[in-house]
Amino acid sequence: MPIRINLLNEALAEEDLRRRDPVKRSIFVGIFLVAISLVWFSSTWLEYKLTQQKKEQIEIDIGLHTNEFAQVQADLKKISDSQRRLNALLQLNTNRFLQGNLMNALQKAYVPNIQLMHIKVDQSFSYKEGTPDKSNSYGVVQGRPSISTEHVSLTIDGKDSSPNLDQMNRYKELLAQVGYFKTNLDSTNSVKLSGLSSPQSSFGRKPFVIFTLDCRFPDKAR
Repeated sequence: MPIRINLLNEALAEEDLRRRDPVKRSIFVGIFLVAISLVWFSSTWLEYKLTQQKKEQIEIDIGLHTNEFAQVQADLKKISDSQRRLNALLQLNTNRFLQGNLMNALQKAYVPNIQLMHIKVDQSFSYKEGTPDKSNSYGVVQGRPSISTEHVSLTIDGKDSSPNLDQMNRYKELLAQVGYFKTNLDSTNSVKLSGLSSPQSSFGRKPFVIFTLDCRFPDKAR
């Protein structure tokens, strides 16, 4: 029986020993873990960059919507101010004091021996500045609009030449009952006798007295 001698047996044993060396295994395991860490870091970094891009895009969209909202708010404020002015103009046109209506109403109050001598209408306005809208932590506080108040008073000078010189009282009461004055004057003491002269007479004419009536209209705010 032949005897076989493997001259490479020793070298093979050393090679097998090197393969089973725990240090090399540790190195291979470390390299593998490092590779996995690099892959994980790369994926995390890529996800972070994508998230940053989405965040930047969302911030841009928010900025655009914020600008649009601010523009809409400004437009709404302009519309509200314009509507407020329009309402004020309509109210002024509707409620303004008209001299023609006054003259027509005076014609409806007739008492014999009463003659109107002078009519004075005193019309003035007072203005109160408004306040703008203000924003605080709770929202927007509505401002106060500007207010214009109309003050109107009427003074009538007349002559009473009735036999007893007492028809000015009847005229005063009749004037207060005319529809225009009844609607537009104050409900109490709407027509007041503020002046009365002593009896006067001139050559060839009946005696007469001069009287003054004050009519005050309620203040109207617009």
